[in-house]
Amino acid sequence: MPGLSGEATPRACDPGNASIPRPRCPVPGAAARPVPAHVPAGMPRGPLARTGKSFSGVAPSVVASRLPPSMEAFLVSTGVVAIGEIGDKTQLLSLVLAARYRRPWPIVAGILVATLVNHAIAGWVGNWVRTVVPADALRWLLAASFFAVALWALRPDTLDDDRAAPPGRWGVFGITAVAFFLAEMGDKTQVATVMLAAKFDALAAVVLGTTLGMLIANVPVVFAGKLAADRIPFRAIRIVAAAIFAAIGVWVLVAGVPE
Repeated sequence: MPGLSGEATPRACDPGNASIPRPRCPVPGAAARPVPAHVPAGMPRGPLARTGKSFSGVAPSVVASRLPPSMEAFLVSTGVVAIGEIGDKTQLLSLVLAARYRRPWPIVAGILVATLVNHAIAGWVGNWVRTVVPADALRWLLAASFFAVALWALRPDTLDDDRAAPPGRWGVFGITAVAFFLAEMGDKTQVATVMLAAKFDALAAVVLGTTLGMLIANVPVVFAGKLAADRIPFRAIRIVAAAIFAAIGVWVLVAGVPE
């Protein structure tokens, strides 16, 4: 009944009849769970809020996620060598071998084996340089090397002898592997592999990336032959390659060499 003052008497909770809107009855033995003060207003106050963990420690780890260092090294190495190989003397050699023997699969296998061995050696050298040269000096050395390779990329390559030797007992695979390995010695893509291995502390990722880049640039030439060579804008691609090498040189100066 209403009190003498005219105010309504508060209704007691009645869990027995759900059809009548009553205040909720407290659960016996349950204490009120305080919401942490660091939970922002308007955010859900569920189980995550009751853990006591800050939202600021959860969201940035998802938003600021980045590639692992090995994947970054692999992708950069693949792109740099794939672009730098366009118009290179080893790509011209692939074209000559394809036109001479017309057996693309043994040629591709020879390129793969020769590149893996050659770039593994180059990567080992780069990894060794990384351990003996101080980080600050290595940064300037790598930047200067990338700028030099950028200028080198602008110069068109030619083969000293565009005639492939007969396969003989070595077969097409053997001739390709030996010729490609020798042609790659001292080439700008091998030099780029040395520098990339010195830049990134991920030797396997660099070697696999540069090898994949060589295959990306050379396999279409092997299968398409002279038709592909006539349609490739070598001069424009050389300019793009030079710009990429120069950009990596600037990146090395700004970002330094990871410890």
